[in-house]
Amino acid sequence: MSTPELERLTLGFIPLLDAALPIIAREAGFFADEGLEVALSRENAWSTLRDKVASGLLDGAHMLSPLPLAMSLGLSRAPCETLAPFILGRGGNTIVLSRRWSEDMDDIGEDRDPRDNARRFAARLHDHRGDPPRLAMVYPYSCQHYQLREWLASADIDIDRQVALGALPPPRMVEALESGEIDGFCVGEPWGSLARHRDVGRIVASGAQLWPAHPEKVLGVTASWALRYPTTLAAMIRALHKASQWLDASPEHARRALGWLALPPYLDRSVEHLETLAPDAPPAWQSLVVDPRPTAEIMSHVAEHLDQHMRESGRVLDMRTLSTCYSPAHFDAATHQ
Repeated sequence: MSTPELERLTLGFIPLLDAALPIIAREAGFFADEGLEVALSRENAWSTLRDKVASGLLDGAHMLSPLPLAMSLGLSRAPCETLAPFILGRGGNTIVLSRRWSEDMDDIGEDRDPRDNARRFAARLHDHRGDPPRLAMVYPYSCQHYQLREWLASADIDIDRQVALGALPPPRMVEALESGEIDGFCVGEPWGSLARHRDVGRIVASGAQLWPAHPEKVLGVTASWALRYPTTLAAMIRALHKASQWLDASPEHARRALGWLALPPYLDRSVEHLETLAPDAPPAWQSLVVDPRPTAEIMSHVAEHLDQHMRESGRVLDMRTLSTCYSPAHFDAATHQ
């Protein structure tokens, strides 16, 4: 096996449960087994992480699944061809409303249609007088943004008139809801369950109900970095794959992983309310151990939303860019599939 071109590298992450695989790969020694010394850099905003990857301050990162495509297309910044060679997690998003706005709503469950609560929200908006409720998502080009919009649209809510949408970093969500700065949000775990645990909001829908099994987070690297360091990238993919297989092997491994996530450099006290890392269950239905192999086909729903954004400014999504961004080639080469 070839020696990685880089011995030391830095990967960025946002404090979310689906940053688990890079954290496990580091703490359990899977990166080291592949000849890599990896530092993990906690970033608090997706825009900051995006810019650090594009500028080379980070070698790669835990990313929103639409973000590599948005970067490649030059949405929100200068174009930077970016690849997503590994899926880090699926599902995990929750839509949360403040206690005031969710007073008459049901807790979500497998037998609940998430649109029921959307219709209740629409009824309250119909009678509402005053400023529209403020709802937050994490980044304009994110599954959270698109899932929140689809949930609202399912009840014929006029998104541009009846609510005010804005972006907030995930670690700010619960605090902003508690202070009244926002009235609801869509975000990845552990922030939705933390809001419920603190009794400052109710989980009224989940992204996994709206988009079952959809990739939520990916490993992201620039195409130029992948071209320059192909052996390092292959080693990184293998380490993450081993971390996924290790996590899936036993409940004890899940408990150990939660202990690592709770360390101060990672998610710290934001996971204190969780007894175990068992995300593939209500309310978030998050999976960290499913098939990590990317394809353009499984990103088609996100591609539709990005294409709509681009058409509003007279552009059309390039299918070749989509296919390149989510190509399985690097994963297949690393794992010899």
